[in-house]
Amino acid sequence: MKVLLLEGVKGLGQAGDVVDVKPGYANNFLLKRKLAVPATKDNMNAVEMKRRAKIEEEKTRLARAREIAKAVDGQRFVWTAKTGSAGRLYGTVTNQNIADMLSQHGYKVDKRDIMVSEPIKTVGSHRVTLRLHQDISVDFMLDVKADL
Repeated sequence: MKVLLLEGVKGLGQAGDVVDVKPGYANNFLLKRKLAVPATKDNMNAVEMKRRAKIEEEKTRLARAREIAKAVDGQRFVWTAKTGSAGRLYGTVTNQNIADMLSQHGYKVDKRDIMVSEPIKTVGSHRVTLRLHQDISVDFMLDVKADL
């Protein structure tokens, strides 16, 4: 029986592969657990359309990441925070704070894409890395200033 795999199955194939398996294995395991569907023309077209949509979405994400990287690369952003003695902040500048600040400047990024080498707890300049895509990462400076 020919089936179209919806997910990768160890020892059988990856998602999107058409494999020939015994009918009992297909009916009792693959189809029941929604790991595969019968390899009909309609199912093949549906999977192909999903694959194409995923490729287009990935191209859009990559283009957006390149735009943001080009705009943010080497820029300096300023964050003001309340400080105590010796220039120490009352809290830390979190990844969410940085993401919100970038969003105010028109760059929509997720907080999980922001990497800081060490927690930002003092006034001064800090290097922040923004990983927008697996192939694209960019650094910028964050100047933390005391709120007067």
